[in-house]
Amino acid sequence: MSTIALVDDDRNILASVSLALEAEGFEVRSFTDGVAALAEMGRNPPDLAVLDIKMPRLDGMELLRRLRLKSDLPVIFLTSKDEEIDEVLGLRMGADDYMRKPFSQRLLVERIRSLLRRREAVADADRAEDDRPIVRGRLGLDPMRHSVTWGGEQVTLTVTEFLILKTLAIRPGVVKSRDQLMDIAYEDEIYVDDRTVDSHIKRIRKKFRAVDSQFSSIETLYGVGYKFREV
Repeated sequence: MSTIALVDDDRNILASVSLALEAEGFEVRSFTDGVAALAEMGRNPPDLAVLDIKMPRLDGMELLRRLRLKSDLPVIFLTSKDEEIDEVLGLRMGADDYMRKPFSQRLLVERIRSLLRRREAVADADRAEDDRPIVRGRLGLDPMRHSVTWGGEQVTLTVTEFLILKTLAIRPGVVKSRDQLMDIAYEDEIYVDDRTVDSHIKRIRKKFRAVDSQFSSIETLYGVGYKFREV
């Protein structure tokens, strides 16, 4: 049974979404503020977290930032309608997905299942041959352990970021379109727009530049897509 941390200061949303998730076989831990959620997730990590952005004491953005210091836990953001800046910022900070309020509980369940399947696929010990460790110049990528290094320095990526990087690194120099990257990282989503991939790419670059300010191995071909350059 997968455990979902649900964090929202709207008790009505907590109650209705908790019921929907429990009906689908999930264990749900509900929190009305980020401070309590952060403390509990540190002691007893869930399998996935659903975070509202606007909360008192500790909002969703800051909660995500603190979680990402220690964890690659899959995260879905809940954003208010038309607040596109929140969606973009959330993705840049390391969220795996977002949903706008009001949202379909059925769609939220499917998004959760999709993220958990992707995480399980990354961690599965019975990998196909192309999931063996990958070395591309200074990049080391081990799908079996969900481990990424650059020049020997550890780089922590979310599940979505890992899948995007792996797709690019498997065949250096080969251009992957946004649609191809979305198909890999969001294999059974109903719809994900292309700025989502752009935000994940920016986040990946930022993480690598934290260990190497000269990192430039993910190249943008404007109007076409992205490719990995081996150095």
